Amino acid sequence: MTQELWVPTGLQVDQSQMNLFRKFINDRHGLDIEEYSELHGWSINNIADFWIAVWDFGELISSRSASEVVDDSNKMPGAKWFTGARLNFAENLLRYQDDQP
Repeated sequence: MTQELWVPTGLQVDQSQMNLFRKFINDRHGLDIEEYSELHGWSINNIADFWIAVWDFGELISSRSASEVVDDSNKMPGAKWFTGARLNFAENLLRYQDDQP
């Protein structure tokens, strides 16, 4: 017998980063994804679009943009990601001066 220890409220689900990202993808690509499984399916069929959306949604700070997102998505492991991009890891991690995780 499996007992759920916690279930988020509808409001918590609606305000979650995953749900906000789903809406971001829908707006950016004119989609109507409603479920996580649909988002997952889209992500593996649109690898470069998915990962550039992760970059943009996460508002990564970079001094130079990538010339390409991935050189060969069929080459796993070994693919080169965000070729040419330059970012400062610490700048991205320490950009908030508050209690935000």
